[in-house]
Amino acid sequence: MAITTSPPTSVARVSRRSNIRRREIIEGILYLSPWIIGFIVFVAGPLFASIYLSFTKYNVLRPPSFIGIQNFVYAFTKDDLFLPSIWRTFYYTLLLVPSGMIASLFVAVLLNQKLVATSVWRTLYFLPTLTPLVAAALLWRWMLNPDVGLVNYLLGQIGIQGPGWLNSTTWAIPSLVIMGLWASVGGSRMIIFLAGLQDVPVELLEAAEIDGAGTWNKFWNVTLPLITPTVLFNLVLGMIFALRTFEVAFIATNGGPARATWFISLHIYQNAFVSFDMGYASALSWLFFIIIFVLTYLQFKLSGQWVFYQGERQA
Repeated sequence: MAITTSPPTSVARVSRRSNIRRREIIEGILYLSPWIIGFIVFVAGPLFASIYLSFTKYNVLRPPSFIGIQNFVYAFTKDDLFLPSIWRTFYYTLLLVPSGMIASLFVAVLLNQKLVATSVWRTLYFLPTLTPLVAAALLWRWMLNPDVGLVNYLLGQIGIQGPGWLNSTTWAIPSLVIMGLWASVGGSRMIIFLAGLQDVPVELLEAAEIDGAGTWNKFWNVTLPLITPTVLFNLVLGMIFALRTFEVAFIATNGGPARATWFISLHIYQNAFVSFDMGYASALSWLFFIIIFVLTYLQFKLSGQWVFYQGERQA
């Protein structure tokens, strides 16, 4: 006589599924725990601590004392370096970001063509981004030396008197822009542009060519509108990274000459780790965060006027 077993009840099935689900959740938390702990200790913790310290007077040696918004008031009323450092940072960003975007897009368009040894060219353009930042800054300090530098030597060979570059208050920031372009034109921004260009439908380009559009018209009226989301992405990231630039100015000029390259990041560093005024440095950091947040928000807000999202337009 065969013995049959009744299927498990619905309650048992639900209980088993609940146990499996609970085990999966626990395993997921365990896998994520190193990142969660690192985020709490190294990001969230210092973030909330800086909010509190921005309202205090704290010099590391003594416990912080609450002073309200005095740090923020001092930045706008008594700190002679705060607003000029903001202006210099904006000036550097306005020079670097548009020129870097155009140069990276130009290189990406070239590398998107069917050229001989394309992979070799892509590697050569990407190599400068692999150079350690300290080494690149020291190399450019020598190349831009007004007396024995390679750049002024080459300019002299064609009869041009080279400027003072990093030793000149007028040319210091443009010199840093040149260094930034050399290190970033063929980097991740170019790769992102290249990915966007390769995502442009070939059918649209062929249709434009059949209609008689030339190379420039195809790029301006077909390719560029379709990669505007990529342009926006690179623009936002490029602006953020340019505004928070620190290493190049710190190594190449240390804020000089005559504070011509004294950016807001250097000002925060000076107050935090040289003067050890952590309370005021925290306030400066939050003011800087607000500036970046507002500019980023405005870019996204205005992007609807010029960014073409193909899926939304088709819908």
